[in-house]
Amino acid sequence: MAKFITLPGSRRTLLPNSRIAGPVNRSETISFTVRVRSKGDLRELEQLVETESHKPVSKRKYMTHAQFTTRYGSRQEDLAAVESYAAQHNLLVAHRSSAERSVRLVGALGDVLRAFPANLHQYHHAFGTYRGRSGEIEMPDSLAGIVTGIFGLDTRPLRRTRMRRRVSANGPGGDNGVAATTFAQRYNFPTTFGGKALDGTGKNIGIIELGGGYDVSDLSIYFSEVGVPMPNVVCVPVGAGNNPGPDPVSDGEVMLDIEVAGTVAPKANIVVYFGANTGGGFRDAISAAIHDDQRNLDVISISWGSSEPPKADAEQELGDYHSLFVEAASMGITVCAATGDHGTANDTSWDQGFHVNHPACDPNVLACGGTQVDPASGDDIVWNDNQPFSPGIGDGGGWTTGGGISQCYPVPSYQAGIQMPPVLGGGTVGRGLPDLAMSATNYFIRVDSGESASGGTSAVAPLVAALVALIGQAKGKRIGLMQPILYANAAAFKDVTVGNNSIPESAPGYNAGPGWDACTGLGTPDGTAVMNLF
Repeated sequence: MAKFITLPGSRRTLLPNSRIAGPVNRSETISFTVRVRSKGDLRELEQLVETESHKPVSKRKYMTHAQFTTRYGSRQEDLAAVESYAAQHNLLVAHRSSAERSVRLVGALGDVLRAFPANLHQYHHAFGTYRGRSGEIEMPDSLAGIVTGIFGLDTRPLRRTRMRRRVSANGPGGDNGVAATTFAQRYNFPTTFGGKALDGTGKNIGIIELGGGYDVSDLSIYFSEVGVPMPNVVCVPVGAGNNPGPDPVSDGEVMLDIEVAGTVAPKANIVVYFGANTGGGFRDAISAAIHDDQRNLDVISISWGSSEPPKADAEQELGDYHSLFVEAASMGITVCAATGDHGTANDTSWDQGFHVNHPACDPNVLACGGTQVDPASGDDIVWNDNQPFSPGIGDGGGWTTGGGISQCYPVPSYQAGIQMPPVLGGGTVGRGLPDLAMSATNYFIRVDSGESASGGTSAVAPLVAALVALIGQAKGKRIGLMQPILYANAAAFKDVTVGNNSIPESAPGYNAGPGWDACTGLGTPDGTAVMNLF
């Protein structure tokens, strides 16, 4: 009989205000992922990223997928050990990857818990019923030092970061908003370089989605209406697939991401990775995108996320995501993520705590905040609808850009010279969010045969991803981690000094001001000036 030990760092707590709903269904078939150690020293890899990211792009040395797998992938005997143990418990292998250092397993929940004991129950929550885990995961001592994480036992959902109002099918303009090209022009995105048009040719933009889907006929009509060639859009299922219709809210997120990125970089390949809306599904989709050696992504856009968890309660998850983003940076892949749409509450209600959005808070992720155009001055100010949370307000209120100070990640080297504001609620000064911002309002989208104005920081992430693709096309190389160069050249940004991300009668926030701030970061970019930095 196997002797069980605790998986280091696997302690987890429930979502606040969870109410027990009953036992789990042990006959339910589930999918989960086992992550194993690297054959190389990941601290060495992180130092490599730190060193290379301070160099001009022309002098950066990125690893190829093959080189990464050879040096930092998993040992085959480690994967085999996990497979062998899984087979003894009737668990089937759905996916195995040395590059991702993981084995995805499928089986009855009862068999899973016999193989990897954990405290699981069903819980009710405002976000819906979920399978929740508290405490640690156990594993056999034969896998000690081999397994670094187990993901997917818990099904708490993640949230999209977007607001939307439905109007009619009348094309762009008026209440339907404007095409993303309007914002590309506003922020001076480059259109030519070396005598060639910049349209994303040869670049691959990955988009992470956790539900919903896209309809090709809707995309065709949309791109015709905005006068842009329809890009090549590819679906990659990672535990979920392209499924438009049943979940129109998630459809809106998918279509917003594709339409914004595709409008600005229409000749880029848009690759959509669909994962299940759980923590495990999210990390699997991100991992698949980073290590996709067939499509070789240049940049990844993420508009989903959740509040940064307490470090002591999610060491395994935080460490694993951080490792993934280091891996992306080592291969020159830029990762852009929305900072959230509810200020420091980071949710549709306030639990009296102050939160930044994960994964935007990871120092290897480009955190994308939101502005709005002040009709009086024509300048960008902090995006904030200045409405309290209220069910009596059509969209629930409380909409404003996410931003703040991480309590899990220390101040990265590229922010070392910044005077951070006092941490709301107390706490340690850490990585500040966002890095930059652009308009989070008035984007024309088409979804489920209807057209509307949409927005949120979810619109900013794919807009930034499109800019990265244009710059990569101009330079003929992946751009990789951008922050060290951006923070050293703040003159490439227009400072945003008006507004705050407080929610009236609810969550306090931060104020905009001269220099970097926890509402709009460095400010709004001059896209052409940013291109010239690299």
